[in-house]
Amino acid sequence: MKVRVEKKIGNGTLWIETGELAKQAAGSVLIGYDDTVVLCAATTGASRPGTDFFPLTCDYRERTAAAGKFPGGFIKREGRPGLKEILTARLIDRPLRPLFPKGFFNEVQIQSFVMACDKTIDPDVLAMNGSAAAVAVSSLPFDGPLASIRLGYIGEVFVPFPTLEQLEESELDLIVSGNRESIIMIEGFARELPEDKMLEALEVAHSYIREIVDLQQELVDKVNPQKITFTEPAFEKLYEALKEKYYDAFWKAKRTPGKLDRNGACSLLKSEARAQFFPTAPSKNVPSQTVATDDVDEEAVELDPVVEAKPEWDVDLFDIAWGELEERVVRDQILSGTRPDGRGMKDIRDIECRIGVLPRVHGSAVFQRGETQALITVTLGTAKDEQRVDGLFDEYSKKFMLDYNFPSFSVGECKPIRGPGRREYGHGALAERSVKPVIPDPAEFPYTIRVVSDILESNGSSSMATVCGSTLGLMAAGVPITNPVAGISVGLVKESAERWVLLTDIMGDEDHFGDMDFKIAGSQIGITGIQLDLKIAGISQEIIRTTLAQSREARINILRKMLMAIPRPAEDISVYAPRMLKTHIDPDKIGLLIGPGGKTIRGIQERTGASIDIENDGTVSVAAAEEASANAAMNEILALTGSVEIGKVYEGQVTSIKEFGAFIEILPGRDGLCHISELSDEYVDNIHNLVKIGDRFLVKVISVDDHDRIKLSRKAAIRDGE
Repeated sequence: MKVRVEKKIGNGTLWIETGELAKQAAGSVLIGYDDTVVLCAATTGASRPGTDFFPLTCDYRERTAAAGKFPGGFIKREGRPGLKEILTARLIDRPLRPLFPKGFFNEVQIQSFVMACDKTIDPDVLAMNGSAAAVAVSSLPFDGPLASIRLGYIGEVFVPFPTLEQLEESELDLIVSGNRESIIMIEGFARELPEDKMLEALEVAHSYIREIVDLQQELVDKVNPQKITFTEPAFEKLYEALKEKYYDAFWKAKRTPGKLDRNGACSLLKSEARAQFFPTAPSKNVPSQTVATDDVDEEAVELDPVVEAKPEWDVDLFDIAWGELEERVVRDQILSGTRPDGRGMKDIRDIECRIGVLPRVHGSAVFQRGETQALITVTLGTAKDEQRVDGLFDEYSKKFMLDYNFPSFSVGECKPIRGPGRREYGHGALAERSVKPVIPDPAEFPYTIRVVSDILESNGSSSMATVCGSTLGLMAAGVPITNPVAGISVGLVKESAERWVLLTDIMGDEDHFGDMDFKIAGSQIGITGIQLDLKIAGISQEIIRTTLAQSREARINILRKMLMAIPRPAEDISVYAPRMLKTHIDPDKIGLLIGPGGKTIRGIQERTGASIDIENDGTVSVAAAEEASANAAMNEILALTGSVEIGKVYEGQVTSIKEFGAFIEILPGRDGLCHISELSDEYVDNIHNLVKIGDRFLVKVISVDDHDRIKLSRKAAIRDGE
């Protein structure tokens, strides 16, 4: 039975339908905002044996037919997902995941397809809402409804569901997900927006979220889905037994200094516990980075050889129970006032900043914060290096790119090298959009810029280390950024509405066993990037407000450390970077510069070794490996296309001689007359005794008459030179 609900939000109508399409899925909806339509479907399967995590898969695809387009390239069919589709799939996943019950390990897949697009708004937020609605009307256990909104900030006014055209002038591009009570996920980018204005934006976004939640609830009430009964895995008794015997030992192991040594001590303890509780079960391999015997607390592992087994214990639940114990230990340590590595709640790990660490590259830097290390390289290119991006909307080019790599050795693991995964795409996009607001305008700095961040060590918030390192690398490369940008991640351990604590600069364990990863990047002026991921079903405005204040304090401290390494951008770019010059010519002279069949422009490029790009508006870009080559090409262009200016001195060549004076070519195809009286301060009785055809010398333009005839003076140029 078809069911439809709708509500006017912003300048359009948001509507949701179910019951007509994709009826064999566990839940499906068709969602739209005016004429942009997305189909979302959720399916589920049984859990696989031995699974100890929630296998949720979210996919998002943009059908080019939705916008009346053919796929680009030779094969006219959509292939693997592009960057935009991958990033949107992550946006769908992040707020949904914490709303499924703990211990629910059934396989769940949610797919979203853009079926129609009016090319005014981005369908990504529709897919987020549609995916949540598809789960809500299915039989899956889900703590919904969950709603999402995109918010712009234009002319001091917050705009819901802004159009792409509005986003071009917006100070903010903010996506927020939440339920009626609290916010669950944030993904936003701004042009150095102050914290108080960002907090206001989140409050406004939450008000719209409540409206969409009500709309979804209306749909759920009409459908009245029958939810499956879910019972959490019965690991509580095993967990209690492990806690009673190993809590103190685990506490000591978690206090081991150094990430690898700490992991080794915990792995060794786990191996001992498994062998004692289930001596007949097949043993599991212990990670190779175990600690040396001298580094292990003997009391922590000196345990009875075998524990009497209980019939309610299940070896398949050991990993789950042990994970619960590890989480309890880490959270208790934090709540007791001491973090696993001994820092205070607002303490930032030691920071080291270095620039110019690699030869020949156009810019390089290393940013180290504790056990997280990012190596940054910067490459400057020309307009030919811009990235062309195509999709549902009009094709456009990118002049700034940031790529993030996470090799397995950064966490001491062995894995084959494959292409970048969703995590790498997501972290790279977060860092790119956080740095982009301070990249100079192409009119000021015409280079195409590519930043690569290689994470060489990782123990928490490598994406924010990438933001900090990218700022250092860009300044080292001589890119005149408008402000330095830094980033920090703040964590949360929350036991109740009254008992919670924030952690500045979280490390891996605090991220994994804590409740929040709140990344905030910005300059001393305000926020440029913000991202919130939760493992709980929402946080309050008080926690958000405190986090923004605490992150700003940390960000300013990090910026001070960074500016000690390089206080301002380098005055010049690397000698190995291409030299780029720009000028603007009369569009009517583009044909003159190109020449018949491109002969003229090819000749300039061959003589100078430079490359030349011409735009329809008359903008001419010259690029060359050496500055002299670029200058030589630019001089020829200006000489060929320049206009004659009265009072300017030119170097000209004598093309013909008359008794009353000499005709001199000062620009290609532009001759002027230098009268015999203007050739010299002295009397000239025979002009042939003074000048010959082919002679070159400086002349000054003294007038241009109504018939565009040019009068030149050699003696005026000589006087100017003196």
